[in-house]
Amino acid sequence: MSIANAHNLNQPLPTERPFGIRVTTRPGDPFRLLIGKEWTREHWFGSALERDEALADMRRRHEYSRSGDQPALVYEAINR
Repeated sequence: MSIANAHNLNQPLPTERPFGIRVTTRPGDPFRLLIGKEWTREHWFGSALERDEALADMRRRHEYSRSGDQPALVYEAINR
């Protein structure tokens, strides 16, 4: 995949991104009826540190969550 505006990058993207995060939905979540139970999304990173920081941010409780809200997505660290 090419970058449309590579001149805007602060530093070049790593050519290899072996560390990833797989995002899936929880079993029984009604959102699965809309997107399908097999839906997944993967995000790839150049280092384990970058991946772990992004994973912590994705899993955190957001400011606008209501009391008792449960996350609808499951985040899993993966490697190639």
